[in-house]
Amino acid sequence: MDERPQVLKREQIFSGRKVALEVHHIRAADGRETTREVILHGGSVAILAFSEPGRVLLEKNWRYALGREVIELPAGTLDEGEDPRACAARELAEETGYRAGRLESLLVIHPSPGILSERLEIFLADDLTPGEPNREAGEQIQNVLVPLDEAYQMIRDGRITDAKTVAALLFWRTFRAGPTGGGNA
Repeated sequence: MDERPQVLKREQIFSGRKVALEVHHIRAADGRETTREVILHGGSVAILAFSEPGRVLLEKNWRYALGREVIELPAGTLDEGEDPRACAARELAEETGYRAGRLESLLVIHPSPGILSERLEIFLADDLTPGEPNREAGEQIQNVLVPLDEAYQMIRDGRITDAKTVAALLFWRTFRAGPTGGGNA
């Protein structure tokens, strides 16, 4: 089943600050030729942070591509060659003002593997110290502290639709928080 297609030709259609778009002309294992559109992405991180027991630190963030505000975890894109843990610490501080005493890798997801090469690593941030955010120009972010039970309800009723946030919170509830879903965080 692991028969990889043969790449016959790659065409770069676009190259930007965060992504590149390529069209790959391939020959599949069965011999048929076709194309694949691939968005190349250098990777990103997200941070599951509990600034106080039972309350998760989320953001209301204006997302231009959707044309609306989204409730999500603090997150960001890796700089070229940047260590994911260092990126998580930087993004948490820049976006929320909080500094983490400890960052633990929780899981890795691939948000849209049919077209996107992005690898997104989600970290747990512990031992938080508040501070002032240092947001990038144009970022419209508001920190919100949400009780975990309410965050789970927000997933259930569609107020949280961001994939990384859904994955992190449900991972936490299923594998780390215990039978009640609240955990020690």
